[in-house]
Amino acid sequence: MISTAAMQNDLSIDQIRDRVRELRPWFHNLDLRGVRTAPDHFLGDYPSMKWRNFAHVIPEDMTGKTVLDIGCNAGFYSMEMKRRGADRVVGIDSEELYLAQARFAAEVNGYDIEYRNLSVYDVAELGEKFDFVIFMGVLYHLRHPLLALDLLREHVVGDLLLFQSMQRGSQEVDELQPDYPFAEEEIFERPGYPKMYFVEQRYSQDPTNWWVPNLACSRAMLRSAGFEVLEQPEPEVYLCRAAAIPDELPRAVYPPRGR
Repeated sequence: MISTAAMQNDLSIDQIRDRVRELRPWFHNLDLRGVRTAPDHFLGDYPSMKWRNFAHVIPEDMTGKTVLDIGCNAGFYSMEMKRRGADRVVGIDSEELYLAQARFAAEVNGYDIEYRNLSVYDVAELGEKFDFVIFMGVLYHLRHPLLALDLLREHVVGDLLLFQSMQRGSQEVDELQPDYPFAEEEIFERPGYPKMYFVEQRYSQDPTNWWVPNLACSRAMLRSAGFEVLEQPEPEVYLCRAAAIPDELPRAVYPPRGR
């Protein structure tokens, strides 16, 4: 039996180019056998140019590993995990256009990747923990970002998490005491105190940009959800390991879809 991926590999360049046009617009500028999906991308060769800045902190040999790519878009990172030998890769997104792009790109490149329409808030439906979870470019699009991190830690992150968020504000990180008296107000004005900026309407013409943390806040949220930061290869990217969840913190309670 000939696989779908094998049949797609027999497509001509003109057929690939036509399908790329049908699936526009693309946010990932992929190279599909010489056909670029977003050659005029405002960020350039994205996300390949970003990937080069932190690829070195990810295990080069992912043989036998399971990977979950949350907010997979057109599947750039999912395919990179397959290139490193990952045994099983699952990509989820809530946008059908992105999933169609990802499935087509995987088929052209001959990669067996499972793509599902699933929200980050419903990851418990997957019913398994993964060796490596990718959660990049998603947090600031969520109305409930800390809930999402709690759900990832509780339900799907078995070992490593690759996290990225847009960040704004101070790059300082203050050493904080575990508690402060009620009368203390100055601490909140310090540049290195964790802060999350709320976007009521739009930021960068995008109505889905809701919360933008500063650097201290990204680190604090990861710790609060039960993640240890192992590497920070660039200001917005963190390689984390699942760690102990602080006993005094309440855990996420969120109903699955349909309840």
